[in-house]
Amino acid sequence: MSPPIAPPGWSRWLVPPAALSVHLSIGQAYAWSVFKPPLESALGLSGTQSALPFQLAIVMLGLSAAFGGTLVERRGPRWAMTVALCCFSSGFLLSALGAATEQYWLIVLGYGFVGGIGLGIGYISPVSTLIKWFPDRPGMATGIAIMGFGGGALIASPWSARMLESFGADSSGIAAAFLVHGLAYAVFMALGVLLVRVPQAEPVARDDRAASAPTRPQVTAGQAIRTPQFWLLWIVLCTNVTAGIGILEKAAPMIMDFFAETETTVSATAAAGFVALLSAANMAGRIGWSTTSDLIGRKNIYRVYLGVGALMYACIALFGDSSKPLFVLCALVILSFYGGGFATIPAYLKDLFGTHQVGAIHGRLLTAWSTAGVLGPLIVNWIADRQEEAGRTGASLYGLSFVIMIGLLAVGFVANELVRPVHPRHHIPAPRARQEAADVERQQSESA
Repeated sequence: MSPPIAPPGWSRWLVPPAALSVHLSIGQAYAWSVFKPPLESALGLSGTQSALPFQLAIVMLGLSAAFGGTLVERRGPRWAMTVALCCFSSGFLLSALGAATEQYWLIVLGYGFVGGIGLGIGYISPVSTLIKWFPDRPGMATGIAIMGFGGGALIASPWSARMLESFGADSSGIAAAFLVHGLAYAVFMALGVLLVRVPQAEPVARDDRAASAPTRPQVTAGQAIRTPQFWLLWIVLCTNVTAGIGILEKAAPMIMDFFAETETTVSATAAAGFVALLSAANMAGRIGWSTTSDLIGRKNIYRVYLGVGALMYACIALFGDSSKPLFVLCALVILSFYGGGFATIPAYLKDLFGTHQVGAIHGRLLTAWSTAGVLGPLIVNWIADRQEEAGRTGASLYGLSFVIMIGLLAVGFVANELVRPVHPRHHIPAPRARQEAADVERQQSESA
Protein backbone atom coordinates (compact mmCIF):
# COMPACT_ATOMS: atom_id res chain seq x y z
CA MET A 1 0.00 0.00 0.00
CA SER A 2 1.74 3.17 -1.25
CA PRO A 3 1.57 6.33 0.86
CA PRO A 4 -1.21 8.50 -0.66
CA ILE A 5 0.35 11.68 -2.07
CA ALA A 6 -1.66 14.87 -1.71
CA PRO A 7 -2.67 16.39 -5.07
CA PRO A 8 -1.82 20.03 -5.82
CA GLY A 9 -3.95 22.39 -3.76
CA TRP A 10 -4.71 19.83 -1.06
CA SER A 11 -5.34 21.61 2.25
CA ARG A 12 -3.11 20.46 5.08
CA TRP A 13 -6.01 21.10 7.47
CA LEU A 14 -7.72 17.97 6.14
CA VAL A 15 -5.01 15.80 7.68
CA PRO A 16 -5.75 16.48 11.38
CA PRO A 17 -9.38 15.25 11.01
CA ALA A 18 -8.05 12.03 9.47
CA ALA A 19 -5.77 11.57 12.46
CA LEU A 20 -8.56 12.46 14.86
CA SER A 21 -10.88 9.76 13.48
CA VAL A 22 -8.30 7.15 14.46
CA HIS A 23 -7.22 8.68 17.75
CA LEU A 24 -10.75 9.34 18.99
CA SER A 25 -11.50 5.66 18.40
CA ILE A 26 -8.46 4.11 20.04
CA GLY A 27 -8.79 6.65 22.86
CA GLN A 28 -11.58 4.41 24.15
CA ALA A 29 -8.82 2.73 26.15
CA TYR A 30 -9.09 5.53 28.68
CA ALA A 31 -12.69 4.55 29.42
CA TRP A 32 -11.70 1.04 30.53
CA SER A 33 -12.42 1.86 34.18
CA VAL A 34 -16.15 1.97 33.32
CA PHE A 35 -15.97 -1.76 32.56
CA LYS A 36 -13.98 -2.68 35.67
CA PRO A 37 -16.81 -2.90 38.24
CA PRO A 38 -19.18 -4.87 35.93
CA LEU A 39 -16.39 -7.31 35.01
CA GLU A 40 -15.41 -7.77 38.64
CA SER A 41 -19.03 -8.50 39.55
CA ALA A 42 -19.89 -10.70 36.55
CA LEU A 43 -16.69 -12.75 36.48
CA GLY A 44 -15.60 -12.59 40.11
CA LEU A 45 -12.37 -10.65 39.50
CA SER A 46 -10.22 -8.56 41.80
CA GLY A 47 -9.28 -4.98 40.99
CA THR A 48 -5.82 -6.09 39.92
CA GLN A 49 -7.26 -8.79 37.62
CA SER A 50 -9.79 -6.47 36.00
CA ALA A 51 -6.95 -4.05 35.17
CA LEU A 52 -5.03 -6.74 33.25
CA PRO A 53 -6.62 -6.18 29.78
CA PHE A 54 -5.87 -2.47 30.03
CA GLN A 55 -2.34 -3.06 31.27
CA LEU A 56 -1.58 -5.53 28.49
CA ALA A 57 -3.09 -3.16 25.91
CA ILE A 58 -0.71 -0.39 27.01
CA VAL A 59 2.23 -2.81 26.99
CA MET A 60 1.36 -3.89 23.44
CA LEU A 61 0.86 -0.26 22.47
CA GLY A 62 4.46 0.54 23.34
CA LEU A 63 5.91 -2.63 21.86
CA SER A 64 3.98 -2.43 18.59
CA ALA A 65 4.86 1.25 18.26
CA ALA A 66 8.53 0.46 18.86
CA PHE A 67 8.72 -2.42 16.39
CA GLY A 68 6.29 -0.92 13.89
CA GLY A 69 7.65 2.62 13.86
CA THR A 70 10.06 1.97 11.00
CA LEU A 71 7.34 0.21 8.99
CA VAL A 72 5.01 3.16 9.50
CA GLU A 73 7.72 5.50 8.21
CA ARG A 74 8.30 3.27 5.18
CA ARG A 75 4.74 2.31 4.26
CA GLY A 76 2.97 5.48 5.23
CA PRO A 77 -0.02 6.50 7.36
CA ARG A 78 -2.74 4.78 5.31
CA TRP A 79 -1.17 1.36 5.79
CA ALA A 80 -0.75 2.03 9.51
CA MET A 81 -4.33 3.22 9.96
CA THR A 82 -5.64 0.14 8.15
CA VAL A 83 -3.66 -2.19 10.41
CA ALA A 84 -4.89 -0.25 13.45
CA LEU A 85 -8.50 -0.53 12.31
CA CYS A 86 -8.30 -4.30 11.82
CA CYS A 87 -6.55 -5.01 15.13
CA PHE A 88 -8.51 -2.62 17.33
CA SER A 89 -11.92 -3.72 16.06
CA SER A 90 -10.97 -7.40 16.11
CA GLY A 91 -9.86 -6.99 19.71
CA PHE A 92 -13.34 -5.84 20.71
CA LEU A 93 -14.98 -8.69 18.81
CA LEU A 94 -12.78 -11.24 20.59
CA SER A 95 -13.56 -9.57 23.90
CA ALA A 96 -17.29 -9.79 23.13
CA LEU A 97 -16.89 -13.53 22.58
CA GLY A 98 -14.94 -13.83 25.82
CA ALA A 99 -17.58 -11.96 27.83
CA ALA A 100 -20.43 -13.95 26.26
CA THR A 101 -18.75 -17.27 27.13
CA GLU A 102 -17.34 -15.97 30.44
CA GLN A 103 -13.83 -16.80 29.28
CA TYR A 104 -11.81 -13.98 30.78
CA TRP A 105 -8.63 -15.01 28.99
CA LEU A 106 -10.34 -14.15 25.68
CA ILE A 107 -10.97 -10.61 26.92
CA VAL A 108 -7.32 -10.31 27.90
CA LEU A 109 -6.24 -11.70 24.52
CA GLY A 110 -8.68 -9.59 22.50
CA TYR A 111 -8.66 -6.23 24.23
CA GLY A 112 -5.15 -6.49 25.64
CA PHE A 113 -3.04 -8.23 23.01
CA VAL A 114 -4.79 -7.81 19.64
CA GLY A 115 -6.41 -4.49 20.47
CA GLY A 116 -3.17 -3.24 22.01
CA ILE A 117 -1.36 -3.75 18.70
CA GLY A 118 -4.03 -1.61 17.07
CA LEU A 119 -3.49 1.03 19.75
CA GLY A 120 0.25 1.24 19.09
CA ILE A 121 0.16 1.32 15.30
CA GLY A 122 -2.81 3.67 15.28
CA TYR A 123 -1.22 6.01 17.81
CA ILE A 124 1.95 6.64 15.80
CA SER A 125 0.29 6.45 12.36
CA PRO A 126 -0.22 10.22 11.84
CA VAL A 127 2.60 11.74 13.96
CA SER A 128 5.40 11.92 11.40
CA THR A 129 2.96 12.98 8.67
CA LEU A 130 1.59 15.83 10.79
CA ILE A 131 5.06 17.13 11.61
CA LYS A 132 5.83 17.17 7.88
CA TRP A 133 2.62 19.05 7.11
CA PHE A 134 3.15 21.56 9.95
CA PRO A 135 6.92 22.11 10.30
CA ASP A 136 6.25 25.62 11.59
CA ARG A 137 4.04 24.45 14.50
CA PRO A 138 4.94 20.86 15.40
CA GLY A 139 3.63 21.05 18.97
CA MET A 140 0.24 22.31 17.85
CA ALA A 141 0.00 19.79 14.98
CA THR A 142 0.74 16.72 17.06
CA GLY A 143 -1.41 18.13 19.85
CA ILE A 144 -4.44 18.30 17.56
CA ALA A 145 -4.20 14.63 16.65
CA ILE A 146 -3.08 13.24 19.97
CA MET A 147 -5.84 15.32 21.56
CA GLY A 148 -8.21 12.78 20.02
CA PHE A 149 -6.63 9.92 21.93
CA GLY A 150 -7.16 11.78 25.17
CA GLY A 151 -10.71 12.73 24.21
CA GLY A 152 -11.77 9.25 23.18
CA ALA A 153 -13.05 8.48 26.66
CA LEU A 154 -15.12 11.66 26.65
CA ILE A 155 -17.32 9.86 24.14
CA ALA A 156 -16.70 6.27 25.15
CA SER A 157 -17.24 6.64 28.91
CA PRO A 158 -20.87 7.86 28.93
CA TRP A 159 -21.60 5.78 25.83
CA SER A 160 -20.30 2.62 27.51
CA ALA A 161 -22.17 3.41 30.75
CA ARG A 162 -25.40 3.91 28.80
CA MET A 163 -24.96 0.63 26.94
CA LEU A 164 -24.33 -1.24 30.18
CA GLU A 165 -27.54 0.27 31.58
CA SER A 166 -29.46 -0.79 28.46
CA PHE A 167 -27.91 -4.23 27.87
CA GLY A 168 -27.27 -5.05 31.52
CA ALA A 169 -24.07 -5.26 33.56
CA ASP A 170 -23.90 -9.05 33.43
CA SER A 171 -21.64 -11.01 31.08
CA SER A 172 -24.09 -10.92 28.16
CA GLY A 173 -24.58 -7.16 28.52
CA ILE A 174 -20.84 -6.57 28.59
CA ALA A 175 -20.48 -8.75 25.48
CA ALA A 176 -23.11 -6.71 23.63
CA ALA A 177 -21.34 -3.45 24.57
CA PHE A 178 -18.01 -4.82 23.31
CA LEU A 179 -19.63 -5.92 20.05
CA VAL A 180 -21.15 -2.49 19.38
CA HIS A 181 -17.80 -0.84 20.13
CA GLY A 182 -15.95 -3.05 17.67
CA LEU A 183 -18.35 -2.44 14.78
CA ALA A 184 -18.81 1.30 15.37
CA TYR A 185 -15.10 2.04 15.68
CA ALA A 186 -14.35 0.09 12.48
CA VAL A 187 -16.63 2.43 10.52
CA PHE A 188 -15.29 5.59 12.14
CA MET A 189 -11.62 4.68 11.69
CA ALA A 190 -12.25 3.92 8.01
CA LEU A 191 -12.85 7.66 7.50
CA GLY A 192 -9.25 8.38 8.49
CA VAL A 193 -7.94 5.65 6.17
CA LEU A 194 -9.74 7.25 3.23
CA LEU A 195 -8.86 10.85 4.06
CA VAL A 196 -5.17 10.80 5.05
CA ARG A 197 -2.50 12.13 2.65
CA VAL A 198 1.25 12.79 2.82
CA PRO A 199 2.66 16.10 1.54
CA GLN A 200 3.79 16.25 -2.06
CA ALA A 201 7.52 16.75 -2.52
CA GLU A 202 8.27 20.01 -4.25
CA PRO A 203 10.35 19.65 -7.47
CA VAL A 204 13.91 20.63 -6.71
CA ALA A 205 16.53 21.34 -9.33
CA ARG A 206 19.68 19.21 -9.06
CA ASP A 207 21.83 22.29 -8.50
CA ASP A 208 19.56 23.33 -5.62
CA ARG A 209 19.52 19.95 -3.93
CA ALA A 210 22.19 20.91 -1.42
CA ALA A 211 20.17 23.94 -0.41
CA SER A 212 17.11 21.76 0.11
CA ALA A 213 18.90 19.37 2.46
CA PRO A 214 17.78 19.40 6.07
CA THR A 215 19.27 22.38 7.92
CA ARG A 216 18.55 20.98 11.38
CA PRO A 217 20.87 18.20 12.63
CA GLN A 218 19.34 14.83 11.76
CA VAL A 219 19.69 11.59 13.75
CA THR A 220 18.57 8.13 12.69
CA ALA A 221 16.35 5.99 14.92
CA GLY A 222 19.13 3.47 15.41
CA GLN A 223 21.57 6.16 16.49
CA ALA A 224 19.02 7.98 18.67
CA ILE A 225 18.68 5.08 21.09
CA ARG A 226 22.44 5.26 21.67
CA THR A 227 22.18 8.80 23.02
CA PRO A 228 21.63 9.73 26.68
CA GLN A 229 18.97 12.22 25.53
CA PHE A 230 16.72 9.39 24.33
CA TRP A 231 16.89 7.56 27.65
CA LEU A 232 16.43 10.72 29.69
CA LEU A 233 13.27 11.44 27.71
CA TRP A 234 12.27 7.82 28.21
CA ILE A 235 12.41 8.37 31.98
CA VAL A 236 10.56 11.69 31.67
CA LEU A 237 7.73 10.13 29.66
CA CYS A 238 7.56 7.00 31.82
CA THR A 239 7.25 8.88 35.11
CA ASN A 240 4.72 11.39 33.76
CA VAL A 241 2.58 8.63 32.25
CA THR A 242 2.78 6.44 35.37
CA ALA A 243 1.49 9.32 37.49
CA GLY A 244 -1.41 10.05 35.15
CA ILE A 245 -2.40 6.51 34.35
CA GLY A 246 -2.44 5.62 38.04
CA ILE A 247 -5.51 7.84 38.45
CA LEU A 248 -7.05 7.30 35.03
CA GLU A 249 -7.16 3.52 35.04
CA LYS A 250 -8.98 3.39 38.40
CA ALA A 251 -10.77 6.72 38.19
CA ALA A 252 -14.36 5.53 38.65
CA PRO A 253 -13.83 3.27 41.70
CA MET A 254 -11.22 5.67 43.14
CA ILE A 255 -13.56 8.66 43.49
CA MET A 256 -16.26 6.36 44.89
CA ASP A 257 -13.81 5.04 47.50
CA PHE A 258 -12.51 8.49 48.46
CA PHE A 259 -15.96 9.73 49.44
CA ALA A 260 -17.61 6.43 50.47
CA GLU A 261 -17.36 7.34 54.15
CA THR A 262 -18.56 10.93 53.79
CA GLU A 263 -21.97 12.52 53.47
CA THR A 264 -21.29 13.28 49.79
CA THR A 265 -20.99 9.78 48.36
CA VAL A 266 -20.43 9.30 44.63
CA SER A 267 -22.77 7.10 42.56
CA ALA A 268 -21.64 4.89 39.69
CA THR A 269 -23.23 7.30 37.20
CA ALA A 270 -21.43 10.27 38.74
CA ALA A 271 -18.17 8.29 38.71
CA ALA A 272 -18.61 7.67 34.97
CA GLY A 273 -19.11 11.41 34.59
CA PHE A 274 -15.85 11.97 36.47
CA VAL A 275 -14.09 9.68 33.97
CA ALA A 276 -15.53 11.81 31.16
CA LEU A 277 -14.25 14.97 32.88
CA LEU A 278 -10.80 13.46 33.15
CA SER A 279 -10.94 12.66 29.47
CA ALA A 280 -11.84 16.27 28.70
CA ALA A 281 -8.85 17.47 30.75
CA ASN A 282 -6.63 14.90 29.06
CA MET A 283 -7.82 16.12 25.66
CA ALA A 284 -7.57 19.84 26.47
CA GLY A 285 -4.06 19.36 27.87
CA ARG A 286 -2.89 17.73 24.68
CA ILE A 287 -3.71 20.70 22.49
CA GLY A 288 -3.34 23.45 25.10
CA TRP A 289 -0.04 22.49 26.72
CA SER A 290 1.58 21.27 23.48
CA THR A 291 0.74 24.55 21.76
CA THR A 292 2.17 26.40 24.76
CA SER A 293 5.38 24.40 24.33
CA ASP A 294 5.86 26.06 20.92
CA LEU A 295 6.08 29.36 22.81
CA ILE A 296 8.01 28.55 26.00
CA GLY A 297 10.02 25.49 24.92
CA ARG A 298 9.76 21.75 25.59
CA LYS A 299 12.00 21.61 28.67
CA ASN A 300 10.08 24.39 30.40
CA ILE A 301 6.71 22.79 29.75
CA TYR A 302 7.93 19.47 31.19
CA ARG A 303 9.07 21.33 34.28
CA VAL A 304 5.44 22.30 34.70
CA TYR A 305 4.12 18.79 34.03
CA LEU A 306 6.41 17.12 36.53
CA GLY A 307 6.84 19.77 39.21
CA VAL A 308 3.27 21.03 39.47
CA GLY A 309 2.01 17.46 38.97
CA ALA A 310 3.83 16.39 42.13
CA LEU A 311 2.19 19.26 44.04
CA MET A 312 -1.25 18.20 42.79
CA TYR A 313 -0.68 14.64 43.99
CA ALA A 314 0.39 15.98 47.39
CA CYS A 315 -2.81 18.01 47.64
CA ILE A 316 -4.95 14.95 46.90
CA ALA A 317 -3.04 12.81 49.40
CA LEU A 318 -3.36 15.39 52.18
CA PHE A 319 -6.73 17.03 51.58
CA GLY A 320 -8.51 15.12 48.81
CA ASP A 321 -11.10 13.33 50.94
CA SER A 322 -12.12 16.55 52.71
CA SER A 323 -13.19 18.42 49.57
CA LYS A 324 -14.73 16.91 46.47
CA PRO A 325 -14.04 20.04 44.33
CA LEU A 326 -10.37 19.96 45.39
CA PHE A 327 -10.06 16.27 44.54
CA VAL A 328 -11.65 16.77 41.12
CA LEU A 329 -9.62 19.90 40.35
CA CYS A 330 -6.27 18.31 41.22
CA ALA A 331 -7.12 15.18 39.25
CA LEU A 332 -8.07 17.29 36.23
CA VAL A 333 -4.77 19.18 36.37
CA ILE A 334 -2.79 15.93 36.63
CA LEU A 335 -4.64 14.48 33.64
CA SER A 336 -4.09 17.65 31.61
CA PHE A 337 -0.34 17.26 32.25
CA TYR A 338 -0.57 13.58 31.38
CA GLY A 339 -2.15 14.40 28.03
CA GLY A 340 0.15 17.34 27.41
CA GLY A 341 3.18 15.13 27.98
CA PHE A 342 2.09 12.75 25.23
CA ALA A 343 1.38 15.55 22.77
CA THR A 344 4.61 17.43 23.47
CA ILE A 345 7.03 14.51 23.26
CA PRO A 346 7.05 14.22 19.42
CA ALA A 347 8.02 17.90 19.15
CA TYR A 348 10.67 17.42 21.85
CA LEU A 349 12.09 14.54 19.81
CA LYS A 350 12.01 16.65 16.66
CA ASP A 351 13.94 19.43 18.43
CA LEU A 352 16.63 16.99 19.55
CA PHE A 353 16.85 14.48 16.68
CA GLY A 354 15.37 16.28 13.65
CA THR A 355 12.54 15.11 11.40
CA HIS A 356 14.44 12.42 9.47
CA GLN A 357 13.06 9.41 11.39
CA VAL A 358 11.08 11.10 14.12
CA GLY A 359 8.17 8.66 13.72
CA ALA A 360 10.41 5.64 14.29
CA ILE A 361 12.16 7.34 17.23
CA HIS A 362 8.77 8.20 18.71
CA GLY A 363 7.69 4.59 18.36
CA ARG A 364 10.73 3.36 20.25
CA LEU A 365 10.21 5.92 22.99
CA LEU A 366 6.66 4.67 23.55
CA THR A 367 8.11 1.60 25.25
CA ALA A 368 8.15 3.99 28.22
CA TRP A 369 4.36 3.99 27.94
CA SER A 370 4.37 0.18 28.03
CA THR A 371 6.36 0.25 31.25
CA ALA A 372 4.11 2.93 32.73
CA GLY A 373 1.04 0.98 31.66
CA VAL A 374 2.17 -1.79 33.98
CA LEU A 375 3.58 0.38 36.78
CA GLY A 376 0.71 2.84 37.20
CA PRO A 377 -2.19 0.36 37.55
CA LEU A 378 -0.01 -2.12 39.43
CA ILE A 379 1.04 0.43 42.04
CA VAL A 380 -2.48 1.74 42.62
CA ASN A 381 -4.43 -1.53 42.35
CA TRP A 382 -1.97 -3.76 44.22
CA ILE A 383 -1.56 -1.34 47.10
CA ALA A 384 -5.34 -0.73 47.26
CA ASP A 385 -6.00 -4.49 47.34
CA ARG A 386 -3.43 -5.01 50.12
CA GLN A 387 -4.82 -2.10 52.15
CA GLU A 388 -8.34 -3.45 51.77
CA GLU A 389 -7.18 -6.86 53.01
CA ALA A 390 -5.71 -5.07 56.02
CA GLY A 391 -9.14 -3.64 56.81
CA ARG A 392 -8.61 -0.10 55.57
CA THR A 393 -11.23 1.76 53.58
CA GLY A 394 -11.84 5.06 51.81
CA ALA A 395 -8.98 7.41 50.98
CA SER A 396 -6.52 5.38 53.06
CA LEU A 397 -6.51 2.77 50.29
CA TYR A 398 -4.48 5.16 48.11
CA GLY A 399 -2.20 7.15 50.43
CA LEU A 400 0.94 5.08 49.92
CA SER A 401 0.51 4.84 46.14
CA PHE A 402 0.20 8.63 45.90
CA VAL A 403 3.46 9.10 47.83
CA ILE A 404 5.16 6.76 45.33
CA MET A 405 3.75 8.83 42.44
CA ILE A 406 5.22 12.01 43.93
CA GLY A 407 8.62 10.34 44.11
CA LEU A 408 8.41 9.17 40.49
CA LEU A 409 7.53 12.69 39.29
CA ALA A 410 10.57 14.04 41.16
CA VAL A 411 12.78 11.53 39.33
CA GLY A 412 11.29 12.64 36.00
CA PHE A 413 11.89 16.29 36.89
CA VAL A 414 15.61 15.62 37.44
CA ALA A 415 15.87 13.64 34.19
CA ASN A 416 14.34 16.53 32.24
CA GLU A 417 16.88 18.93 33.76
CA LEU A 418 19.71 16.74 32.46
CA VAL A 419 18.59 16.86 28.79
CA ARG A 420 21.11 18.64 26.55
CA PRO A 421 21.50 18.98 22.73
CA VAL A 422 22.59 15.80 20.98
CA HIS A 423 26.35 15.53 20.40
CA PRO A 424 27.35 16.06 16.72
CA ARG A 425 28.92 12.58 16.56
CA HIS A 426 25.37 11.17 16.45
CA HIS A 427 24.28 13.39 13.54
CA ILE A 428 23.90 12.11 9.99
CA PRO A 429 26.75 13.58 7.91
CA ALA A 430 25.53 16.35 5.61
CA PRO A 431 26.25 14.50 2.30
CA ARG A 432 24.34 11.47 3.55
CA ALA A 433 21.46 13.67 4.69
CA ARG A 434 21.26 15.23 1.24
CA GLN A 435 21.31 11.84 -0.45
CA GLU A 436 18.57 10.46 1.81
CA ALA A 437 16.44 13.54 1.19
CA ALA A 438 16.83 12.94 -2.54
CA ASP A 439 15.90 9.25 -2.12
CA VAL A 440 12.72 10.17 -0.25
CA GLU A 441 11.80 12.67 -2.96
CA ARG A 442 12.36 10.07 -5.69
CA GLN A 443 10.27 7.44 -3.86
CA GLN A 444 7.41 9.87 -3.43
CA SER A 445 7.55 10.81 -7.12
CA GLU A 446 7.49 7.16 -8.15
CA SER A 447 4.56 6.29 -5.84
CA ALA A 448 2.61 9.30 -7.11
